[in-house]
Amino acid sequence: MEREPQSLPRKILYVEDDPDIRAVAEIALQDVGGFTTAICESGAEALERASGFEPELILLDVMMPGMDGPTTMQALRRIDGLEAVPVIFMTARLQKSEIEEYQALGALGVIPKPFDPMTLAEQIAEILTDAAGGNFR
Repeated sequence: MEREPQSLPRKILYVEDDPDIRAVAEIALQDVGGFTTAICESGAEALERASGFEPELILLDVMMPGMDGPTTMQALRRIDGLEAVPVIFMTARLQKSEIEEYQALGALGVIPKPFDPMTLAEQIAEILTDAAGGNFR
C-alpha cells in the first residue's frame, strides 16, 4: 500500500552566526522559498526561541562561536516537541568524514556553503525527499 506523500515543512528555524549569510538565507528562505522562518544568530538564541516557534525543520551552521552546530542540535533534541524535528547542516566543511559525522549525529544531510539563494529551497526539498525515500512533494 502506497503512503500519501508528506508536504514539505514550511516553518524553519535557521541558525547562522554570520550576518551577511543570515541576510542572504533569510531572503532565500522567505522570499524565494516561501518558508516561515525564525532566524537566530547563535545556538543559545535558537534554544530560547525554538519551542515557541515550533519548527518543522532546523537548518544549522556547523561552525559558530560558543555553541557549534552539532552541540546546538543535541541541545535542541532535549526540548519537548523537538526530538524528531529534521536537521540539515549548512557548512563549507565537506570532507566525506565530516559529512558522515554530521549524519551519525542525526542530521538528514548537508547543504554546502556558499549556497545559491535561488536554489536553497530546492536543495532542502531534495534532502528531505531523499531521507523520506521519495515520500515528500
